[in-house]
Amino acid sequence: MLNKTRIHFTLLFIFIALPFTQILAQDQIKTGTNIGAPIRLAASDFKQANADPANGPLLSAFNQTLWSDLDNAGIFEMVAKSFYPSGTPGAPSDINLSAWGNPPVNAAMLAFGNLGAASGKVTVQGWLYDVKNTSSPQVLGKEYREDASTDNARLIAHRFANEIITRLGGIPGVAETKIYFISTRSGHKELWTMDYDGANQHQLTHLDSIALSPRVSPDNSRVAFSALGSSWQIRMYSLDLSRMVSFPHFGGGNYSPAWSSDGTKLAFSSSMGTGSSDIYIADSTGAAPRRLTTGKTDVSPVFNPKTNTQIAFVSGRSGLPQIYIMDADGSNVQRVTDQGYAVSPSWSPNGLLLAFSWVRHYGPGIPGGADLYVMDVASRQIVQLTHDGGRNDFPSWSPDGRHIVFQSTRSGTEQVWSVLADGTHLQQLTREGRNTQPNWSYR
Repeated sequence: MLNKTRIHFTLLFIFIALPFTQILAQDQIKTGTNIGAPIRLAASDFKQANADPANGPLLSAFNQTLWSDLDNAGIFEMVAKSFYPSGTPGAPSDINLSAWGNPPVNAAMLAFGNLGAASGKVTVQGWLYDVKNTSSPQVLGKEYREDASTDNARLIAHRFANEIITRLGGIPGVAETKIYFISTRSGHKELWTMDYDGANQHQLTHLDSIALSPRVSPDNSRVAFSALGSSWQIRMYSLDLSRMVSFPHFGGGNYSPAWSSDGTKLAFSSSMGTGSSDIYIADSTGAAPRRLTTGKTDVSPVFNPKTNTQIAFVSGRSGLPQIYIMDADGSNVQRVTDQGYAVSPSWSPNGLLLAFSWVRHYGPGIPGGADLYVMDVASRQIVQLTHDGGRNDFPSWSPDGRHIVFQSTRSGTEQVWSVLADGTHLQQLTREGRNTQPNWSYR
């Protein structure tokens, strides 16, 4: 049994190196991913619209990004390009619907178009066709124009992919969203950001200290996190101003901030009142902090983003850390995990599911590691997402509820990975340095 000091330390920093054995028999939980038959989609490489020499790298970046975005969406069965008919369609006049709608392609939908650079600009025309509908096949037609750069070619691909995903999936895509995380690659634990697919990784803070637990605001204007100065404090980085901005200092140690989905409140854990970590709630400016729990070693609060009337958190009040839920005023506390070692709760956007890291069976001599689970809060049904792949922790949901980003040691060091919310399509997003505690932007 861990003593109180060790529980307190572990909960604050949530470094999990604990054992786990048997695979849980899984109940099925609907996560919005791969429900029903996926749409069979072909995505032809876009065609060069002219002979400008800049087209090559732009076209390569665009085609690779578009395919990856659609493949990552979780709602499509992508048709392998080896089945495509000869000839690259660049415009509606190039399309032979029967060649795409019948075997071997047998697609339901086809994305195609053209890209051309001229006078420092890149123009992309893209279409989405229902190839089974011979009388009126066009579902979508878009044109984009930006300065000619590979970054903008990727940006246009993200935008077109989002249009397709939204039109066919009914929920806005996440191709233009960001992930915020902590990286050691500069020599210190600093705040970094990247595109949702791992591209464009760059450092935001230069504190030369230790930063932890980043949480981006719902309007994408600020990132709250905990950092060590003379004490552990909640710090605030402005994405609009590209610099640190002021935030009140509190007594004791202050950790793991989390925004309400309307951006008006901030929950966090603090020892300012009793000397042990309790859950506090304050205005988004840090004003009027109010304690919700008392002397129970409580950390890692997160608002239910659908209602903002519930907060999930981690507590050592029963011994080993477990996941609890309470009303946002601190009442109606309920324990939702019943054994083992459970940390890092994260609500799904619809407020129905909790992802968390769990060593379900914990004790001396039991082999295994921490894995990710998803719980239907109402029924308490549980699905295990990761299996036998190192220590998996800090899950964060994408705004469409179809993906989860998390940290894992499955590659040998702590890195950021993503997975569809049904446990498939696992992808490594970071590789250099140690990268942890990812948080997915709201949009």
